[in-house]
Amino acid sequence: MLPYGRQSINEADVAAVSESLRSDWLTTGPMVDRFESSISEVAGGSAAVAVTSGTAALHVAYAAAGIVPGDEVVTTPLTFVATAAAAAVMGAKIVFADIEESTGLLSLEAAEAALSERTKVIAAVDYAGLPVDAHAFKDLAHAHGALFLEDAAHSIGSFLNGEPVGLTADLTTFSFFPTKNMTTAEGGAVVTANPGLELRARRFKGQGLVRERELLRYPDEGPWHQEVHEFGLNYRLPDVLCALGLSQISRLGAFRRRRQEIHNLYNEAFVGSSQLRIPGVSAGAEPAWHLYPLRVPAERRKEIFTKLRDRGIGVQVNYIPAYWHPVFEDLGYKRGMCPNAEAYYSQELSLPVFPDLTDAQVHMVIDNLLEIVGE
Repeated sequence: MLPYGRQSINEADVAAVSESLRSDWLTTGPMVDRFESSISEVAGGSAAVAVTSGTAALHVAYAAAGIVPGDEVVTTPLTFVATAAAAAVMGAKIVFADIEESTGLLSLEAAEAALSERTKVIAAVDYAGLPVDAHAFKDLAHAHGALFLEDAAHSIGSFLNGEPVGLTADLTTFSFFPTKNMTTAEGGAVVTANPGLELRARRFKGQGLVRERELLRYPDEGPWHQEVHEFGLNYRLPDVLCALGLSQISRLGAFRRRRQEIHNLYNEAFVGSSQLRIPGVSAGAEPAWHLYPLRVPAERRKEIFTKLRDRGIGVQVNYIPAYWHPVFEDLGYKRGMCPNAEAYYSQELSLPVFPDLTDAQVHMVIDNLLEIVGE
């Protein structure tokens, strides 16, 4: 089965992991610092906090933002459920706002209409790798006393108007799952230019431990002493996975270029079709495409999906609207809340996109898809 996404591992990656395994460090060591520094460079200089997954990054970011029960988080339904769930488990009420019909990105106007005096965070997703307008969302959030979180699980290495993802938002989260634009096997990061948010993120992902003598409540207990002032969890990304990430990040630019080449081949094949709709792109965007979200006739999506899978082409659907999940349904969320997102979902089909995909494989996908849809 040709997958819709997969990791790209070379001998340099293997060597980096092997070297780390032979070192004195498996958990938190020098590779973590080096990896965080490299992520910071990619994100335009904002501080980076490495964590164990993209979901962990969201949880840490919401904790850094100070989410407590009764707060509201405005976000998109066209995302993996973790964007909302990581705030919901902290007691936040999730307020879903609709998307832009052409791009799948959270609509700025819809987000503004969803704000209330209880809004603590606006969380927008760089769907498929296409960056949201971080400046506009940040300005909107700050005008209402909230923070802007950019869920960039799909978009590390992307740019908008020449600025890298991670530079502008109050908090940015990355995912390094194998299908993403680079990988640490499992892993993620929180990026922020705000020292206070960085400190809260580091505390939360490290069990809340405080070691600085000047901050200790009982500083004379002994040189071994450490304290927990606020609860946290263990979301530390180990050295061995950071070693893989460091090797991967050196090829991030090449990964982005290859993903764009594949995207271009698909666009050229489908742009004239009466039944297929190519992904929308924002002005000024240079995406590191994580997905190729083609839209097909809704009434034929299941048929096309099944026939492609039967032919060994591992297409995917991204995503079921988050509030359709029973966990949100049981909280009273109803279908029909965000019609643009629901229409997008009903048509969406993710085609294979990953750096090691060959042109011959891309054309095989194109030929089979066009044959199935009858073009």
